[in-house]
Amino acid sequence: MKVTVLVPTYRRPEDLSRCLSALLRQQRAPDQIVVVARADDAATHACLADHVTPRVLNVEVATVEEPGQVAALNRGLEAATGDVIAITDDDAAPRPDWVARIAAHFGADAKLGALGGRDWVHEEGRVLDGERELVGRVQRTGRIVGNHHLGVGGAREVDLLKGANMSYRRAAIGDLRFDRRLRGTGAQTHNDMAFSMGVKRAGWKLVYDPLVAVDHYPAPRPGEDPRNAQTLASIRNGAYNFHLILRGHLAPLHRETAWWWWALIGTRVYPGLLHTSLGALRSGAAGAAFARWRAVRGGAREARRALA
Repeated sequence: MKVTVLVPTYRRPEDLSRCLSALLRQQRAPDQIVVVARADDAATHACLADHVTPRVLNVEVATVEEPGQVAALNRGLEAATGDVIAITDDDAAPRPDWVARIAAHFGADAKLGALGGRDWVHEEGRVLDGERELVGRVQRTGRIVGNHHLGVGGAREVDLLKGANMSYRRAAIGDLRFDRRLRGTGAQTHNDMAFSMGVKRAGWKLVYDPLVAVDHYPAPRPGEDPRNAQTLASIRNGAYNFHLILRGHLAPLHRETAWWWWALIGTRVYPGLLHTSLGALRSGAAGAAFARWRAVRGGAREARRALA
């Protein structure tokens, strides 16, 4: 079984060097590494030219002209030749047994279409070290439970995977590509959710195993989708992408239940009326709370119209 590792990158040469160094230390070497870089990203191309790792590992550079993570991932899928395509971020460092565990999972289960694992998040000099049994689920209300960075326990089936640590059987991908309808000029949030749910919807098994692990050092995002400084535009983009995915992948009754749950209740990230009202009371900043709510509901309504 041939394993390709796919790493999209943009102007993060130090992060990319750490990622490639981690791939050099794999117990089972990847058969191919595809790094996808923008043609005009001089810092990345200098890193790839100067760093020792590309001369040791089988690294191929696939260039892309179009901005955004979706375009980069689709370009990487075109360049990948492996039976399994293992995807990680440039700001992640796979642990030494990462490729070996991925190959073992896919070799043991012919029905396995996609595999995810824990990303150990490093923030401000500490590691987020909570424990959650419930990971990667779409609940009956339409609420999404992520927790991929906190998962513990054995390997189990899930509904969706996280982009920093997800692998796919080539046969399960088929003609599926990352969704170009998703908004944003940078991360195009929730593209990993859409892709993994597409594989599950096609009848393949999705599994999460916390032992398939990477260390994740979240880096700033370029473009309209900053990681820690959201704008109303990025909030609207995220809500649009999120509701486009839910409406495209859930059964009719489930998606209508989800629509009303998100409209009336929601979460801190995408608040409905309840979370908005509570947030306004707690913070005393009703204007900001309701501006966020308007951005969220605006994106949601646009997604609903797009699939009407």
